[in-house]
Amino acid sequence: MENVLKISNVEKYYGNKGNLTKAVDNISFDVKEGEFVGIMGASGSGKTTLLNCIATIDKVTAGHIIVGNTDITTLKGNSLNKFRREDLGFIFQDFNLLDTLTAYENIALALTIQKVRPDKIQKLVKEVAKSLNITRILNKYPYQMSGGEKQRVASARAIITNPKLILADEPTGALDSKSARQLLENFENLNNELRATILMVTHDAFTASYCHRILFIKDGKIFNELVRGNDSRKEFFDKIIDVVTLLGGDLNDAL
Repeated sequence: MENVLKISNVEKYYGNKGNLTKAVDNISFDVKEGEFVGIMGASGSGKTTLLNCIATIDKVTAGHIIVGNTDITTLKGNSLNKFRREDLGFIFQDFNLLDTLTAYENIALALTIQKVRPDKIQKLVKEVAKSLNITRILNKYPYQMSGGEKQRVASARAIITNPKLILADEPTGALDSKSARQLLENFENLNNELRATILMVTHDAFTASYCHRILFIKDGKIFNELVRGNDSRKEFFDKIIDVVTLLGGDLNDAL
């Protein structure tokens, strides 16, 4: 399988020489096509900063981030906008849906911006809505939806353009346990059936147990890595808890 994402010696500093904070400290790893990778770590570990750099929300201080064949650390202007629009999908903790648009319109917006034909938009929205079991709410506005429904609409919006990489930032953080489980099962389906490549930041060991592989970050560095392999989700969950325990006082932050 080809690499969808290659992180090479990435560093991110904040502040100035007198008061310098190294948020990301020389991190390198790859994500292959079709992988579902989680990033875990306590608050302040650098995981969200790393995700923001991959999302081009933040700029790296040093190193390179390659998505597909493009070094995104060199992109500017229209090239950067095109990359964000076509190659990345975002799923946020707080959904970020537009309140004045229906679920259908929220999902279709990215395709509309790309000037896709209306008949093709309708076909694609129906397909993704079916895969996420949200067909019945396509005409509802966000205020008419539950938290779980909003997050599934947000997921549909993220994958509708068939991006190279889907980034999820604490996607279950605002959901109750039932909605969280449904969303994670939908992620599994997206990954297994549509071969979506997903990189997810989470504090939660239960959420992380759905991934194929977990990178643990501590003090801006990769502390450990777990690969699920043939483990059941329960077995993988137990291994995640073991590593979180090794992180010391960070246990409560990571669960």
